Amino acid sequence: MTSNPLATPSTATRGTVAIGVGPVSIDDVVAVARDGAPVALTQEALAAIDRARAVVDSLATAATPAYGISTGFGALATRHILPDLRAQLQRSLVRSHAAGSGPEVEREVVRALMLLRLSTLATGHTGVRRETASLLAALLSRGITPVVREYGSLGCSGDLAPLAHCALVLMGEGEVRDAAGTLMPAADALLAAGLAPVELAEKEGLALINGTDGMLGMLALAIADLRRLLRTADVAAAMSVEAQLATDRVFAPELQALRPHPGQALSAANLVALLANSGVVASHRGPDCNRVQDAYSLRCSPQVHGAARDTVEYAATVAARELDSAVDNPVVLAEESRVESNGNFHGAPVAYVLDFLAIVAADVASISERRTDRFLDVARNHGLPAFLAHDPGVDSGHMIAQYTQAAIVSELKRLAVPASVDSIPSSAMQEDHVSMGWSAARKLRRSVDGLTRVVAIELLTAARALDLRVSTGSTTGVSPAPGTAAVVRLLREAGVPGPGPDRFLSPEVEDVVGLVASGAVVRAVEHVIGELR
Repeated sequence: MTSNPLATPSTATRGTVAIGVGPVSIDDVVAVARDGAPVALTQEALAAIDRARAVVDSLATAATPAYGISTGFGALATRHILPDLRAQLQRSLVRSHAAGSGPEVEREVVRALMLLRLSTLATGHTGVRRETASLLAALLSRGITPVVREYGSLGCSGDLAPLAHCALVLMGEGEVRDAAGTLMPAADALLAAGLAPVELAEKEGLALINGTDGMLGMLALAIADLRRLLRTADVAAAMSVEAQLATDRVFAPELQALRPHPGQALSAANLVALLANSGVVASHRGPDCNRVQDAYSLRCSPQVHGAARDTVEYAATVAARELDSAVDNPVVLAEESRVESNGNFHGAPVAYVLDFLAIVAADVASISERRTDRFLDVARNHGLPAFLAHDPGVDSGHMIAQYTQAAIVSELKRLAVPASVDSIPSSAMQEDHVSMGWSAARKLRRSVDGLTRVVAIELLTAARALDLRVSTGSTTGVSPAPGTAAVVRLLREAGVPGPGPDRFLSPEVEDVVGLVASGAVVRAVEHVIGELR
């Protein structure tokens, strides 16, 4: 359930993202990582870089050893490195740390971590030279993406191996994919782009690899995706509520106000707006309705989706703090002309929320699968055919689509087991507690993909149920709500057929997955009823 790592950035036109001494935003990360926006260092950033570099140059000539400048690294920090070996020290650091293994990491993830490392360099707290930072910016703007491997980061001392693969390219070594996605040696790609590699000076190798940028980039992308997915889950829930002849009264704002969680109120408001003017809901609202309470998966949708929203926004708060950080060790304090060792590279703050969001993805997918399953059981679907089949017994309808959901939800529960509670000591026990934040981020990406697929299957099933509902039985000829009808119309216009005899179902599932992932479902609804909350 992972996206194609070789996919090129979107062709959407995006303006240049300015990298200054202040933080980039989640929107900036999405623009550069996913949409291929170019970047440019501001004059303020270049001036800050120069000031920090002057401090490093001064310490490099001093008699007293300075960690990261004139010493070894990690457990080897006690060795003083003579000036004529320091360039070799930086090269050796990058080469040895570029030890990743496994499949290629997705292009958007690599671009995100490059952007965030550049953002830290621009703060003027790392001590790199302006030509080194400028080359990293040029790689992003030209669409040259280093090949980074899946395994290698423990999420402490930064995402060392992934960032080292990127730093290697600045030296003209390693492998890259160009803007068209072609795999080639880094030296050839730089030459073709008219760029020259740099020879790393004191402190630069360390500054290029010592950050939480990989896990943070994946967090930023996941937050953007989950914000969209949770609105889409509200759409799916509304369609399920409507097509299962449930009530919309439980979503009233005065009921939500009794438990004032902000996400719950927003989700409930979406459900109210989505079900407004539904002929299907109105058709069973009279005194002869014998439904006392709906099942939890319908009635409690705002409580679950809302808790998920609040968790995502907490994660966004953590991400904003990290985006406003200068993560490096040692760090340059230019105003005081000194360099100090610190522990800010530890990924715990990011790792915890990455794990928290995997729980969110699993539980929202779980309630979505439960709503879907109710459509297929004649004991619970209030008059719809078994499995929504055209001719039950001859046809199986959406029986196995729910199996697919169940398989994904089961995997999401396994992925919800936290990575951040694990730690394996490294570097001869110098680095004796690590965050595993990169691992938490990798599994969250898989979780987000799984949630996308589960919600898509609910939408596909609910759309079929609504079509059946308005063409047969007591609700024949009754119109669904404008908001939910817009989704059914989107699916049909996208080539996803309505009810009928069994057919090859997988392509339809994948088509709806694409509509969910692209945001097309939310856009279709908002075009009709206005912006969702």
